[in-house]
Amino acid sequence: MKKPTVVSRYAGVFVLATVIAVLPLLLPNSFYFDVAINGGIAAIVCVGLNLLIGYAGQISLGHAGFFALGAYSSAILTDNYGWPPIASLSTGLFVVGLLAFVIARPILRLKGHYLAMATLGMGIIISIVLNQEVNLTGGPDGMPVSAFSVFGWEVNSELAWYWIVGGSLIVIVLLALNLIDSAVGRALRAVHGSEVAAQVAGIDSTRYKILIFVVSAVMAAYAGSLFAHYTGFLTPSEGGFFRSIEFVTMVVLGGMASVFGSVIGAAILTALPQFLTVFHDYEHVMFGLVMMLTMIFMPKGLLPSLRNWISKNSL
Repeated sequence: MKKPTVVSRYAGVFVLATVIAVLPLLLPNSFYFDVAINGGIAAIVCVGLNLLIGYAGQISLGHAGFFALGAYSSAILTDNYGWPPIASLSTGLFVVGLLAFVIARPILRLKGHYLAMATLGMGIIISIVLNQEVNLTGGPDGMPVSAFSVFGWEVNSELAWYWIVGGSLIVIVLLALNLIDSAVGRALRAVHGSEVAAQVAGIDSTRYKILIFVVSAVMAAYAGSLFAHYTGFLTPSEGGFFRSIEFVTMVVLGGMASVFGSVIGAAILTALPQFLTVFHDYEHVMFGLVMMLTMIFMPKGLLPSLRNWISKNSL
């Protein structure tokens, strides 16, 4: 079998980079830039979450908690203690990674709906803490966040934020693709297929599940930090249950075990509500209808279903 070239192996990355590069020329105003930036931030979370759910087969209904912790770490250290935003971001990633490592071992011993309930409980605990710690987080009223700055340069334009988020997304996608194609990725797929068979084959399933849980949490925290500085204001709802469900829905819609499906799912579910406002009172009904039809006719998600359709019709 002929070994795939770098171009064929990472064709999707080239397409993604091209879309990111061209899109600013097509966006007419700041509203569309805001949608694109928020879609990119959500895509970063979903790429990491898909590594956990789609490749490792470990469900998480509390991932918004890590997103919120990354956001609040940057906000608190920058605004309350005067830390530089880069140092705040880095510290937040370390703290979230350490927390994920500590709780991963007991949580990931569970399977199926027990694991789902445990991660849901984790997310609820984080949300409660963010609401109760009024002195640090502002409680339910939220807290302002300083602008992001690097060596005195303040990121205060939507175009600059677009390039930061777009560049971050490309790097995250590359990291995810390299991880999937590595021995770690093969071990994760083996664990997803059958954890017992993987252990018989000598794979330390616990180690790999913990590893991908931490990686996924850190990606979510990074996205949360970007979100905090971009929006300039945070509320505990960013770590709530419905935010977690939104991330999972994006992953499922785009396609499980599909890195680029995660990006597509995040882009669609970020943009779709904005364009359904023309239906006024029926906006949520139309949104639900679109989701139902997609899952009925494309149960594997948009990108995998589209690939299957193309392969069948090209024969």
